[in-house]
Amino acid sequence: MSESALPHGAGSASAAVTHRRVLALAFPIVLANLTQPILGAVDTAVAGHLDGAQYLGGVALGGLFFNFVFWGFGFLRMGTTGLVAQAHGAGDAAGIRLNLLRALIVAFALGAAVLALQVPLLSFALSALGGSEAVRATALGYSHARIWSAPFALANYVVLGYLLGMQRVRLALVAQVFINAVNIGAVLLYVYGFGWGIAGIGAATATADACGFALGAWMLWRLRPRGLAPLAVRALADRAALKRLIALNRDIFLRTLCLLGAFGWFAHLGAQQGDATLAANALLLNFQTFMAYGLDGFAHAAEALVGAAAGARDRRAFRQAVRVTLFWSALGALLFALVYWAAGGWIVARLTDQAEIRAVALRYLPWAAISPIVSVWGFLLDGVFIGATQTQSLMRAMVASLSIFVAATLAAVGTFGNHGLWFALLLFMAARGATLARYLPALLRRVGADPQAASAARA
Repeated sequence: MSESALPHGAGSASAAVTHRRVLALAFPIVLANLTQPILGAVDTAVAGHLDGAQYLGGVALGGLFFNFVFWGFGFLRMGTTGLVAQAHGAGDAAGIRLNLLRALIVAFALGAAVLALQVPLLSFALSALGGSEAVRATALGYSHARIWSAPFALANYVVLGYLLGMQRVRLALVAQVFINAVNIGAVLLYVYGFGWGIAGIGAATATADACGFALGAWMLWRLRPRGLAPLAVRALADRAALKRLIALNRDIFLRTLCLLGAFGWFAHLGAQQGDATLAANALLLNFQTFMAYGLDGFAHAAEALVGAAAGARDRRAFRQAVRVTLFWSALGALLFALVYWAAGGWIVARLTDQAEIRAVALRYLPWAAISPIVSVWGFLLDGVFIGATQTQSLMRAMVASLSIFVAATLAAVGTFGNHGLWFALLLFMAARGATLARYLPALLRRVGADPQAASAARA
């Protein structure tokens, strides 16, 4: 494959992994990621200033439903990043195109299925998550408006995965900022301008996802590789490629299902302690989410760099990608922890003006403040294993971590209440890093040839 047929940026996949290169990749991703929890915080703040705790609780439960549905299909983003990054590292422009198109077809098919099944999905999920009748009714109004974003939200995962795999991080930043800016503007317009209440928050997200895919489709068209042969349907339906795609998606789906199951179990146990505790936990999870999105910038950089190194069969670049991204992830976690310790009370006060919820949130704030130091290792190693497309290890590690979390809640919540619940959540985060670290030495040994052999293979 000649490099003239590759999109911009190809051919440098196995370049030296330096601190500067990692920061050049990670910083735009961090900025893009941080717009997402800012959006969540805006939704929380708007709901938190409506008259009644059920509105904040309703957004929390409705948001958990969409986390299950949309994040459950997060394999569309992660799998696309890994496959595209490896094809990019190998200089395979045709493979890049095929992986993108296969993922888009799957995304729209799944989105259509979600729309078709929305009534039973919403009924079952909101009943299972618990909460008072008022909270569930509010969550239903929010969810019925937001669910129409499904095809576009899932397709946006594919677009983002492609951009990250191709290391086009500035375009990923533009796309994410655009989606979230439209969402913030729409939620203010729909809730305060049109008076749509809680449904306006959901409708704003649907509007933003549709607009975001329009922009993403335009980007994909502009980035299309030149000089390739016309697309053959037979190549798109290649049995071996489809088998690999199904295996990757299955493992990542199960891994994500376990992750979402942990947060769903967390919300369920919090809801059993009353609407105020449910709302306070939802508020504090904004700390966790904001930190996770920020640190995931380095994990996404690891996905792109590790994937490219694996595709190029460059073991040294692989090791360096792990080492450098781990350094910056740890530093970022320390900074988040310091900010949360110093300014956590101020942040809580900005997110709600309801005294009861604020008091409960401050009681459990220290758990959220130490979470970055505990969570960072699992976040970074997720990126390493996704880039290497070693998804079976990801799935097994998450199953083990979920088992530890559930056992900890059964042991601690009955005695220590919500403190026990937060302890179990941090133990879950620590287990994610520890279980993946167990698989890392074997992964490093499997990566492929040393740089000299890799160069010979590409010649």
